[in-house]
This record gives sequence, C-alpha cells and structure tokens, in this order.
Amino acid sequence: MKTDCKTEMKLVSGGVCAAKGFVANGVYCGIRKNKSKKDLAMVYTATPATAAAVYTRNLVKGAPIAVTKRHIAAGKINAIICNSGNANTCNAGGEQVAERTCELVADALGVKPENVAVASTGVIGQPLDITPIANGIPALAAGLGDNGLAAAQAIMTTDTVDKQIAVRFTLGGKECTVGGMAKGSGMIHPDMATMLVFLTTDVAISREMLSAALKGDVDSTFNMLSIDGDTSTNDMVLVLANGEAGNKEIIAEDDDFATFMCALNTVNVALCRMIAGDGEGATKLLECVVTGAKTLSAARTAAKSVICSSLFKAAMFGADANWGRVLCALGYSGADIDVDKIGVSFVSAAGSVEVCVDGAGVDFSEELAKKVLSEKEITVVVNLNDGDACATAWGCDLTYDYVRINGDYRT
Repeated sequence: MKTDCKTEMKLVSGGVCAAKGFVANGVYCGIRKNKSKKDLAMVYTATPATAAAVYTRNLVKGAPIAVTKRHIAAGKINAIICNSGNANTCNAGGEQVAERTCELVADALGVKPENVAVASTGVIGQPLDITPIANGIPALAAGLGDNGLAAAQAIMTTDTVDKQIAVRFTLGGKECTVGGMAKGSGMIHPDMATMLVFLTTDVAISREMLSAALKGDVDSTFNMLSIDGDTSTNDMVLVLANGEAGNKEIIAEDDDFATFMCALNTVNVALCRMIAGDGEGATKLLECVVTGAKTLSAARTAAKSVICSSLFKAAMFGADANWGRVLCALGYSGADIDVDKIGVSFVSAAGSVEVCVDGAGVDFSEELAKKVLSEKEITVVVNLNDGDACATAWGCDLTYDYVRINGDYRT
C-alpha cells in the first residue's frame, strides 16, 4: 500500500465487481481448442460509465483497439467484451468482426453498440470467426453477476494465474472502490504485452480528470514493467467510472483527485507485480528500485534498463550475484548517471547483501547472496547517489521454459 495516502486504502475481494454497479462473467465459447479454458469475458454496468484508456504504441495494432477508441470518443461505456485465444490482428475484416461483436453485446444488454468497448488477445494473424462469439454472448450476459474470477480467467492466454485486486477508501464520507483485472505473461514491454488491464470504479469523476489520472499513473506503473522486451499489438488499459459511489464529482486536481490517484496507483502497482511474477516460464519476481537519481526520467530509464537485461535476468534465475550485469545495464541505459557513485544491493525475504559501493565491488558472502537470490521475490536496490529522484521497475527471471513456451506457442 502507498504510505503517503491521506486516506486509508483497504484491500477487498471482488476484482472488477467490487465497485458498486459492476458485474462480470466469463465463459467458454469455442474460440480455443481447449474446452477447459474460458475464452470470452464481459464486464457490465447499467449506469453508463465515463471511460479512459491508453493503448499500445506498436504501429501494428489489433482491430479492437480502433473500434474501442471510436466508441470511447463517442460517449460513455456500459460494457467491455474481451475474447482470448485470437488477437484479431493483421486480419482482413478484423474491424468488422470487432464491431459486430459490439452489436451482439448491445442486443444482449439493451444498450447501443457504441456503448461497448471490445478487446482481444491471443495469436496474431489468424482470422477471428464471429460464430463462437455470437453463440457465447447470450450465456455470458445471462450469467452476469459477482463473477469477477470467471472474467479474469477468460482473458488469460499463457498466464498461469488470474490477476485481480480491489481497494476501498472514502471521498467526502462516501465509500468508494477501485477494482481491476489483468492478463499478461509474455510479450510484455508496454510503451503507452500481450497485456490487457480493465479497471472499474464507482467514483464520480469527469472524463478529463479520469484520463489525466490514468495517463499520469501509467508512466510509473505499466510502462515500468517488462517481461521480454516485446511490445504487443493489443495492449490496452481501460478504466470505467460509473459514479455510483455518490461522491462529489472530481473535476479538478484537488485532494479528492489525489486520493483517487492513490487508489488507482495501489491497484496498478499490484497488477504490475502480478504480471511480472507470472512472466512466461518465470520462477522469480524481480523489482529494481533506483534512488538518488538526478531526474525522474533518469531514475525510470535506469530501473527499466536493469529489469530488461537478459543477462541480469538469467543471473537471477541461477541465483548468481553477478552485480556487474546490473552496472552494465545502467551504463548503456542512456540515463545521466555517474558510474563512480553507484551502489548496489540485493534484497529478499532471506536478507540483504551489499555487492557494490562507488561503482566498485566489495567483499560479500557468496553463501548469503545465494540464499537472498533463491527467494521468489528479489529486489535490486540501486543508489545513484546523485540526486533525489527515484523509480521502480518490475520484471522476472529468464528461464529455459520461456523458450519452450514461445517455441510452440501456436500449437
């Protein structure tokens, strides 16, 4: 939890269904060959919601992104529909399939097609047949309820666990909630992997402030996350705010906005850690905390460079305290740093070990280092000793299984 919040953030269950007025569901409709895996998810609010989103900057984009952009620009959103198993990308007629999906959802829920946001994730370059989606939507809509888990499961691809969280807090005496679910395990290197994040809140907030909040938080959360350096064609982070909490609408950067930002950040950081910890083939969650940077930009650049280093990730898989790989990544990062001031420590539940001071190695216990780096969650603490800025990035180790998973992904 963020410690600088003026209002307490309480973890609650429910994911995207925790906020007032939101229901969800997930079913198997037939897109996937494996009938044991759900492949169609829906989130719905009867009260039209203010919406904001950020998308991949990959020039190759999934057809659903174009459709969702148009629908959000047109007004408010009542529903999100997402399929897994097929990315609906690089296909002739892909946008027509995405639009038709929205029409089918609209018919089932009694809303307009432009009130539906659509997303897809899975294999790129394969035509998406509308038939299983059309067949699945009636049951999907009929089963809407407190089924956030089913929805979170239905958007998974190579993920091994569902990813969902919600926090509760107060604004002006009104109980408010922000919830979310995410999918992402490989092809994660956002630049706004296959990463999708859907956030719901009952907070009353203007469209301008909601967009500012999301865009302001993404640079310190999802854009500081990397599994394998590949930016997906379908990345989307979408937030819906239906205002059912009854708080005074947030229309400016005031104290209520700061509290909402804190709640949003709490949810997004948690989802980042879940995605990083569930990286394809991963055995360890890696976190790089950079302090003492000259600027925020330098801190972010340095932290992400370390997390993205394949050599560093491989060393963490082997529990090898090869701190030179950390300095190497810092040196080519492009950040404005003084290499003669850098300090590096490895920290985990097993303790901490200092391995570098003023850019040079120091004596340390290899036995202790092995214990520290054998834990499931490892933090690399880098002090640049050259300023007051700090940043955190998340990733995972690089294992044999990453190659195995991606060597036969389509099969």
